[in-house]
Amino acid sequence: MSQNSATQQIYLETIAAAGKRAPAGMPAWISELQARAASRFAEVGFPAAQQEEWKYTDVGPIARAGFTPAPKGLNGVDITGLEGFLFEDLSCHRLVFVNGYYAPALSQLGGLPAGVTVSGLADALSERPETLEAYLGRCLPDASHGFTALNSALLADGAFVHLSRGVSLEQPIHILYVTTDEAEAMLMQPRNLIVAEPGSQATLIEHYVANGEAAYWTNTLTEVVAEVSASVTHYRLQEEGPRAFHVGGLHVNLDRDSRFTSHGIDLGGRLVRNDLRSVLDAEGAECHLNGLSVLGGRQHVDNHTHIDHASPRGTSREFYKGILDGRARGVFHGRIVVHPHAQHSDAEQLNHNLLLSRDAEADSKPQLEIYADDVKCSHGATVGQLDADALFYLRSRAMDEAAARDLLTYAFARDVLQRIGLEPVRLQLERRLARGLLHGRDTKELELA
Repeated sequence: MSQNSATQQIYLETIAAAGKRAPAGMPAWISELQARAASRFAEVGFPAAQQEEWKYTDVGPIARAGFTPAPKGLNGVDITGLEGFLFEDLSCHRLVFVNGYYAPALSQLGGLPAGVTVSGLADALSERPETLEAYLGRCLPDASHGFTALNSALLADGAFVHLSRGVSLEQPIHILYVTTDEAEAMLMQPRNLIVAEPGSQATLIEHYVANGEAAYWTNTLTEVVAEVSASVTHYRLQEEGPRAFHVGGLHVNLDRDSRFTSHGIDLGGRLVRNDLRSVLDAEGAECHLNGLSVLGGRQHVDNHTHIDHASPRGTSREFYKGILDGRARGVFHGRIVVHPHAQHSDAEQLNHNLLLSRDAEADSKPQLEIYADDVKCSHGATVGQLDADALFYLRSRAMDEAAARDLLTYAFARDVLQRIGLEPVRLQLERRLARGLLHGRDTKELELA
């Protein structure tokens, strides 16, 4: 038996043990969902580098490590320990999870308007399973890979957000996942479900941070259902620890005239894989995907996006950038499929990568599959270094070379951040990037005379 097969068997035994510990009275449909997922994981296991979708990302280190599911508990985290992860001057509703489990004592959910439900997923499954039955697992493709199957098979906790018809949630929801040092060699499996009924509107911040430097694995899955004319803005901020593994799936289903906007920022993690799949399932649906990865050392981030234009008059926009230093590696694979009946689709995809060292590597694969004849579609990708003419211009204005390089790098990143509508989030990210990319300089120090 190969090492990967042996590890797969360990996880299958973990799934079987978790099934025996399932609480009494669990609805049959949940057990069936988990059983189907367990069968899928047994069939496909962990992805291999020989598979086209995974050829740039070796997940062997995850498969070989044999992580064990994290136990429930606060592990010494208190509200003061969260201060560095919160956004200054941001009024919001907050759900906090410690090592993958909902922590009500650290959360803040007061003032929710009528028609809005925000809770831990485990509580929702226990208290209102009939509400979740129509949605949980609905956005996932039938041929899901092993990580998705494992998440469903070990379904435990996460965030549940439900917006009733016509409700507009003014304050954003900050979903904060904190991993502690006690999570060494452990597996966190967050599962998030966001349901926006017709005409509703909300903004969510899905935020992953580390309170220490443990080596752990986050295997997270988020489903977003946006019904007729609903609008969901979603931020995914990944600031995992330097030794952490992060595999994330974001699956979105868009109904008629609905709108989904995503901002994905990757700043942490040792090995990161993000899968984002959006289905424009009815006429007039609109999807905007923005992403930024800032990597150094031996970090590896792989962004895979898949947009299905399944109905007419859908609009999609993708704008991803990567900054890579040291021996870091960034991967972008963006696939847009325009189906035969999706006439008048409008799709645009751009990916730009900036290499700051000779050893950094970027692999970009934009992909268009068009099966309709009345569409407007384009894509493009670049991989390169800082512009020599721009460097010369700044140096000719009495700026030293190091400062000029830092300023151009920061400007490259800020181009994505300026698309972020929540000012407190944008400002905090800009400050963090300024500290890293400007090497402690203030932007005012780099202003030209």
